[in-house]
Amino acid sequence: MSDAVIATPAAPVVAPRRQSRAWGKLKRNRSAMVGGIFVLFFVALAVLAPVLPIPNPAATDWGKIRLAPNAEHWLGTDEIGRDILSRMIWGARASLMAGVVSVLIALAVGVPLGVLAGYFGGWTDQIIARATDALLAMPFLILAIALAAFLGPSLTNAMIAIGLSAVPVFVRLTRGQVMSVKTEDHVEGARAIGLGHLRIMTRYILPNVFPPILVQATLTIATAIIAEASLSFLGLGQQPPAPSWGSMLATAKNFLSQAPWMAIWPGAAIFLVVMGFNLLGDGLRDALDPKET
Repeated sequence: MSDAVIATPAAPVVAPRRQSRAWGKLKRNRSAMVGGIFVLFFVALAVLAPVLPIPNPAATDWGKIRLAPNAEHWLGTDEIGRDILSRMIWGARASLMAGVVSVLIALAVGVPLGVLAGYFGGWTDQIIARATDALLAMPFLILAIALAAFLGPSLTNAMIAIGLSAVPVFVRLTRGQVMSVKTEDHVEGARAIGLGHLRIMTRYILPNVFPPILVQATLTIATAIIAEASLSFLGLGQQPPAPSWGSMLATAKNFLSQAPWMAIWPGAAIFLVVMGFNLLGDGLRDALDPKET
C-alpha cells in the first residue's frame, strides 16, 4: 500500500506579472511619479548630507546674522549666522528618519496585533479591537504630544511616541483585511490539512494583506513627518543645536518681519516632502488595487 501524498495548497501571492502590471500603472500615474521624484530628492539630500560641500549646520558666524539669500549662503542665514541650506539638508535626515522609523514601530506592533485579532476572533478580537477603538478616539497628534511629553524631549522619544500613536490605524486596517482573507479557499484548505496557525498566518494571510498595508505605511510616513515637525516646534522632538525643520520654524516665528526666509524654506520643505509621500501613496493605492484595470 503506497503512502498518500497530501499536497499543500498554494498561497495566491502577488505574481510577477501582477507586479509588473502594478508598476506599469504606477509609472503612468503622473502625480505619483511627481511625488516619487520629490521623495527621492529629499532622501538623496538626507543620505548625501555628510559628503555634500556645505558648512557645518551648527557653525555660527556673528558677523552674518539673518543675511538674506546670497551667492555665499543660497538660502540665507539664521538668527546666529548659521547657514540655512546646511541646516535644511541635515534637518531632512531627522524628518525622514522620524517618518520611517515611526512607521516601522507602528508596523511592528500594529500588524501582529491586527493579524491576531482578525484571525482568531472571539475574546482576542474583542480585547484588541476595543483597545484600538479607545486609542482611535484620541486625536493622533494629541496622543503623540502626550506620549512625547511623558517620555521626555528627544528625537528618539518623539519617534517612539509617533510610532505608538500610529499603531491603532494599522491594527484596524490589518484586522479588517485578515477577516476578509481568512475565509478564502486557500486558507480554508490549509486549515483543513492541519497546518499550524503560525504557518497559515505567515504564508497564506500576510502576503495577501501586504498591499493595503504598504499603501497605508506610505501615507503614514507623511503624517509622521508632520508630527515630528510639530513636536520639534513645541520643543519635544529634535533638540538644539541639532537641526530640525520643526525647531527651525519655532525659531523663525520670532523673525517673520525681519527675516521671512527663515520660515519659508523649512515650511516649503515640509510641504513638498509630505505632498510627495501623499501623491506616491495615492498612486500605490491605485496601482495595487485589483479592481482597477
